[in-house]
Amino acid sequence: MILAFMDDQIISKATKLGNPQLYCKTSIGNLIATMNLAGQNALVVGGGTGMGEAIALGLAAEGAKVAIAGRRQEKLDAVAAQAEGILTQTADVGDRNSVKALFDWAAKTFEGRLDLLVNCAGVNVPKRSMSELSPEDWDKVMNINATGAFNCMHYGLPLMRPHKNGLVINISSTSGKRAAPLGGVSYNASKFAMAALGTSASEDERENGIRVTTVFPGEVNTPILDDRPSPPGPEHRAKILKAKDIGDIVVAIAKLPPLAHVPELVIKPIGQSFI
Repeated sequence: MILAFMDDQIISKATKLGNPQLYCKTSIGNLIATMNLAGQNALVVGGGTGMGEAIALGLAAEGAKVAIAGRRQEKLDAVAAQAEGILTQTADVGDRNSVKALFDWAAKTFEGRLDLLVNCAGVNVPKRSMSELSPEDWDKVMNINATGAFNCMHYGLPLMRPHKNGLVINISSTSGKRAAPLGGVSYNASKFAMAALGTSASEDERENGIRVTTVFPGEVNTPILDDRPSPPGPEHRAKILKAKDIGDIVVAIAKLPPLAHVPELVIKPIGQSFI
């Protein structure tokens, strides 16, 4: 599998050195390290805070033309102020008309070509157990986390298909792999739905050269932790992932060659259980 990325000349040279596998691993690592994203158009939905903010800044640092979207203009402006050239547009992923307007704007801004779409908008509610969860909160979480990702892909993929190339990265959660009580009923269900959406769309779109990656972060120190029934304190937050950790891994995926597809990736703090 590793050798498939390398041309015959490299494989021949590696074989002469006596360790083709090591040589090819090193070559791929060096290739990714030296690549940047100059000329790539990227839209980060949910880019105003937390993981979305870190992802947007990471992509911009690698040379991508980055636009961020979210509900609050002041949050978007605060992110854009940290890096030159980041564009902003307000949007509510739970409102399909708002999402359509966002991608109409993106089509004009990026001249009809979108290379990278990151779906990072997400929400949870404090009352999340089955006995406490209200139907209204169920609808809210599902509409933003699951249907919101679908809305963005529905309008975003047509900007990739004509070019036979593109990458969608959906930020799910380990709650989309393990339905633990911590996430709660609606959040777990929405993140499992997001995972299935990514798998299904990836299979449908691979002939169009479009890759879909679902990232499953564990605990990350972002504002969503404040919505827990008992928000964690500073000591706990210091032991979990930082938003930049997710930004770094998303950038690494985005820098892979177009033929390299990472369907799923789980990343969590060492101290978090995953059974």
